[in-house]
Amino acid sequence: MAGLLQHPGYKAEKLQRVAEQLPCRELQAGMLLSLMGQPQHYCYPSVFIYGHRASGKSHVINIIMKELELPHATVSCVECISVALLFEQVLLSFFGSEAASLLPRSPSLSDFVRIYRQQSSRSPAKQTRYIVMEKAELLRDTDANLLPALLRLQELVEDNLTVILLSEIVWDKFRPNTGCFEPLLLHFPDYSKGELQQILSQDRNPLYSAEFYSSYINILLGVFYSVCRDLRELRHLAALNFSKFCEPLAAGKVKETDTHKLWKNIEPHLKKAMQTVYLREVSSLQWEQMQQAEDGETGALRGLSAHTHVELPYYSKYLLIAAYLASYNPSRTDKRFFLKHHGKIRKTNFLKKNEKTSNHLLGPKPFPLDRLLAIFYSVVDSRVAPTASIFSQISSLVTLQLLAQVSHDDQLDAPKYKCAVSLDFICAISRTVNFDIVKYLYDFL
Repeated sequence: MAGLLQHPGYKAEKLQRVAEQLPCRELQAGMLLSLMGQPQHYCYPSVFIYGHRASGKSHVINIIMKELELPHATVSCVECISVALLFEQVLLSFFGSEAASLLPRSPSLSDFVRIYRQQSSRSPAKQTRYIVMEKAELLRDTDANLLPALLRLQELVEDNLTVILLSEIVWDKFRPNTGCFEPLLLHFPDYSKGELQQILSQDRNPLYSAEFYSSYINILLGVFYSVCRDLRELRHLAALNFSKFCEPLAAGKVKETDTHKLWKNIEPHLKKAMQTVYLREVSSLQWEQMQQAEDGETGALRGLSAHTHVELPYYSKYLLIAAYLASYNPSRTDKRFFLKHHGKIRKTNFLKKNEKTSNHLLGPKPFPLDRLLAIFYSVVDSRVAPTASIFSQISSLVTLQLLAQVSHDDQLDAPKYKCAVSLDFICAISRTVNFDIVKYLYDFL
């Protein structure tokens, strides 16, 4: 591996340590070291590294900076919500807290450049300093002059300084309309199936052989590789389901070499786990409890898939139930279902003569806000005041895409909604609050 990381400016022992910590990314690390050049020489002003999530961008940069002992400042654009925090982090990393304290309360770019020049003249760089910007796509939402300035910051501060931008999107989405200094581009491709097999196999349990864990990873990738290439997600799934894979082995029913029997045991559980890929509606502990409940034929979670088990506030569940009833019940049936003293209504008169089509086949119908609240106050099992909290929970359900607002923006006085969940979903939610929703659905009379 060290043969791919040869550089005259660094010792072979350090390059060996870097290569050992970067499996399947030696080529990209070697290209980056070539772009960086000799430690004491001036580097290119800016480098743009892009690739999909979990493709090793931050890991490669961090290992190189740490093992080669390069002066650097790592800035997360998610944490630095203002340019003041960004400037402070850079000055703090390079020159200490005294330099960072020189920044005014609301610093401008010129203030940062002036202070940086003063500090660099006192302690000039003996080798290239690096500013690593993680989640750099957020820079597009900041001041229009910040990104062009960072790309040519070496020229502005007159120091041996290089800015490295890490992003999940391509450079064409960054380039301002007014033009800017073009950085060097370095692409990190997705890991191939063989590379994922090699990386995940390194996380093996010491209680089992390397061949056994490698066969487990091969089975896992055979199920998930077509829908998920994210290394972090696959690593999470591998750790979550490994105990289930080892159950027959721990019970003494099979041997490590009986791959077919082990596959038959784990296959249904991996297919259920596919519903949690990228979603994480349930935690790892909840997922394990669901598996145990299904194995023991007991437990309140039995029969609920990970997708339908969603944690919502108490009144939000009733709001969602009321929205489902308003979407799939005709408005003329509200008196029968939700009014206590409605009198006797014969079913033959209640149903239309030619009404044969199920409302669930026609899809959800829009309903006004006042009807939603009227049904909500009828089905909830306690007195609830119409406070702002109830209305904010309706907005939250829209944000979660469990409700869809279908009225126009100009109809502020009478917004209309549709319920966007399935029957299985609402039945699962209803069971958590002990509400029998089927009794209130017109299609099931």
